[in-house]
Amino acid sequence: MDYSLIVVGGGHAGLEAAFASAHMGEKTLLISLNFKKVGNMPCNPSIGGSAKGIVVREIDALGGMMGKIADIDYLQMKMLNTGKGPGVQCLRAQQDKTGYPENFQKEILNTPNLTYTDGEVVDLIHDDNHVYGVILRDGRRFTAYAVILTTGTYMNSTIHRGHEVLHEGPDNEKSSIGLSDKLKEMGINIYRLKTGTPPRIAKESIDFTNASIQPGTEGKYAFSYETDTFIPLEKQELCYLIYTTSETHEIIRKHLDDSALYSGQIVGAGPRYCPSIEAKIVNFADKERHQLFLEPESRNSNSIYVQGFSTSMPVEVQDLMIRSLPGFENAVVLKYGYAIEYDAIHCEEYGPTLEIKKWPGLYIGGQICGTSGYEEAAALGLMAAINAVFKIRGKEPFILARDEAYIGVMIDDLITKGTNEPYRLMSSRAEYRLLLRHDNADIRLSEIGYQIGLLPEKRYLAFKEKQVSIQKAYDILNKVYLGKRKEIEEYAISKGFNELKGGILASEFLKRPGVKYLEIVNFIEELQNISLSETAVEQLEVMVKYEGYIQKQLKDAARSKKLESLKIPKDIDYLNMNGLALEAREKLNIIRPLTVGQASRVSGVNPADISILILNIKKGNR
Repeated sequence: MDYSLIVVGGGHAGLEAAFASAHMGEKTLLISLNFKKVGNMPCNPSIGGSAKGIVVREIDALGGMMGKIADIDYLQMKMLNTGKGPGVQCLRAQQDKTGYPENFQKEILNTPNLTYTDGEVVDLIHDDNHVYGVILRDGRRFTAYAVILTTGTYMNSTIHRGHEVLHEGPDNEKSSIGLSDKLKEMGINIYRLKTGTPPRIAKESIDFTNASIQPGTEGKYAFSYETDTFIPLEKQELCYLIYTTSETHEIIRKHLDDSALYSGQIVGAGPRYCPSIEAKIVNFADKERHQLFLEPESRNSNSIYVQGFSTSMPVEVQDLMIRSLPGFENAVVLKYGYAIEYDAIHCEEYGPTLEIKKWPGLYIGGQICGTSGYEEAAALGLMAAINAVFKIRGKEPFILARDEAYIGVMIDDLITKGTNEPYRLMSSRAEYRLLLRHDNADIRLSEIGYQIGLLPEKRYLAFKEKQVSIQKAYDILNKVYLGKRKEIEEYAISKGFNELKGGILASEFLKRPGVKYLEIVNFIEELQNISLSETAVEQLEVMVKYEGYIQKQLKDAARSKKLESLKIPKDIDYLNMNGLALEAREKLNIIRPLTVGQASRVSGVNPADISILILNIKKGNR
C-alpha cells in the first residue's frame, strides 16, 4: 500500500481526520481540490456556539486540532448563556477568515507522516468487498488500507441565486463531479441536501449608529486546555445587532417566486435551525422582525458577514433587501448570498464507527454524513480517523456513549434516528447535558485521548496534576467547617445571607448563590497552599454547586448503560422475529444496531419491541 490512510477533502472534517491519523503514527495522504482553500470557512467564520463550543473542547481533550487553531488569532471570544446553568454554557469565537485556514495550512506542511496533494477524486479502488484506494481525474492512483471521504458541500454541488444555477462549490470553487455517481454504482444511497450563505457588505458603507454593540466577554477564555495566551477584550473586534424591517419583509414576500428555494428549483432539504431569510418570513409570518448580527470576517478585509440573512434570491432582489435594512441605505455588496445543493450519504449506510456497512475500509466524516457546521464536521472526521486506524491495527471500535460526549450524542442520533435535513447539534439533544459541560471536557476525555495516542504526554501529565489539585480542594471543602468568625459573618451578610448560627460545612457554604471559591479561600487555611488555575476553579465550583443534580444524572446514565451493555448478535433475524412490530422489523433490519440501548433509540421502535428483542437475545434466537 502507498499509505495507511487516505483522506479525501481538506475541510474541517478532513483536517481533523488527516492530523489524527498522522499524529497516531500512520502514513497519511490528504487530497483536496485546492491547497489555498484547505480549512476554508465559506459560511460564517466562527467556531463554537450552542453545544458546538463544547464539541470543540471535546475535540481538544481527545487531542484534536480545531481548538488550538481557533485560539491563535480570533477576532472575538464570547461565553454564551452565562445567565443560565453550566450545562448550556459554551464558547463562541469569531475567527479570521484568512488567518484560520492559513494556520492549518502551515501545520500540514510541518506535520510528520502527513502528505498533501491537490487533486479531484473521481473513483474508488476496491475489490468485491473492500475499498483500498482512490483514482484521481488526472489518472493518478493511490492505495491505502482505508479511505475517509470528507467531501463537505462539494460533491456534485450546485450554486443557486434566483433562477441562476451554477455547477460550482462554495466561494466560486469547482464542484467535485463523478465520485457521487461511482458511490451510487457501489450501491450506496445518496441524497441531496441544501445550505446557504448571506451577503457580505463593505464595513465602511454601513452606518452603525443605530446598531447595538455586541462585544466579547471579559476574561481568559479558550477552546484548548493548552492555550495560555489570550487576546485582551479591548483588542478584540466588535460585532453588532440589527433587525429586519417591515420593508424587508414586504420585498421578500413580493419576490418569493424569484427565490430558488420557493420556485421549486431546489430539491434538497435545508437546515431547519439555520433557515434562509425567505424561510423565516414564510414560516414565522407573525414575527414583525428578525435579528441579524453584523460580524467582521477578517482583520485583513473590510467584509461584514450578515448572520441570519442567508438567501437564494436573485442579485437584483438581494440589492433591494439589503438596502431596506437599518444603516444599509448606502451598502456596498462585496459578495451576494446563495444557496448550495450537494450530495450526502444516507445515515443508514454507516454505523457508529462511520464506516460504510457495505464497504469495509470506506469511512465518511463531516457534511457527507448529513450534518451541518464546522464543529460537527471536525468531530466526525476525528472519530472516523481514530476508528480507521484502530481497524488497521486490529483494535476494537472506538465509540463514545451519550453520557460521555456531545460527539457520542451526535453519532448516535445520526445512526439511530437518521436525518432528512442537515443535522445540527444542540444542547437540547443531550439528555445528560449537565455531565457534558464546557468546563469538564478534559475530565471526560483526556484519559481516552492519551490512551489513543493523540494527547501528548506533557499535556496529559498537566491534566493529571490539575485533577489532583481539584480533588484535594474538593476534599477539604467537604470536611472543613466555617465557624462564627467576624470576617465570615461579614462576608455572608455582604452576599445577602443572615448571620451564620454555628458551623457550616465549607462545601455547603459554597453552594449558596453568589459565593465564590476564590473569596472563601481566605477563610480556609488548608486551601491556601493549593494552586488552582481559572479553569480548575470553574470545574471545582460546578462540582460543588451542582453536586446533587450531577449525581442524579450519573445514576440515570448508569441505568441506561445496562441496555448499552446488552449486545445484539450480528446475525439476528429481525424480519422473522415473532411479536416485533412491522415498522420495528424494517427499521432494525436496516440500521442493525449493535446494542439494545441503541435499538431503543431507533425511530419507530417502542418499549414493547425492545422487550421482544431482549427475550429473543436471551433465548438465543437468530
